[in-house]
Amino acid sequence: MSVAKDRLEARKKRQVRVRKKIKGTPERPRLCVYRSGKHIYAQIIEDVNGTTLAASSSVAKAIAEDVKFGGNVEAAKAVGKSIAEVALGKDIKQVVFDRNGFLYHGRVKALAEAAREAGLSF
Repeated sequence: MSVAKDRLEARKKRQVRVRKKIKGTPERPRLCVYRSGKHIYAQIIEDVNGTTLAASSSVAKAIAEDVKFGGNVEAAKAVGKSIAEVALGKDIKQVVFDRNGFLYHGRVKALAEAAREAGLSF
């Protein structure tokens, strides 16, 4: 097998293991992060009804204008700040952080810390 396939399988195993414990409720929805090679995405999801309450990404026009490249720590900080502002605008103050199987460092950590600084608590 290729290295890329092994990494994907390992991430999927971590994702399943974490999802057993983490559920987004109406009182405390789930902040889910996905990172690709070129961009980073964040969604606030309420799992009971299966709805996305808020979303932000480095692809969005407001963020893409500010950052040069969507796949770095600077872009992750911008997405974290943006998702927190959107969530606070919809009266969402507490969330459960779902790193989606990705390791908590680099871009994922930068997004989480920026969201905390902007007012989300998790």
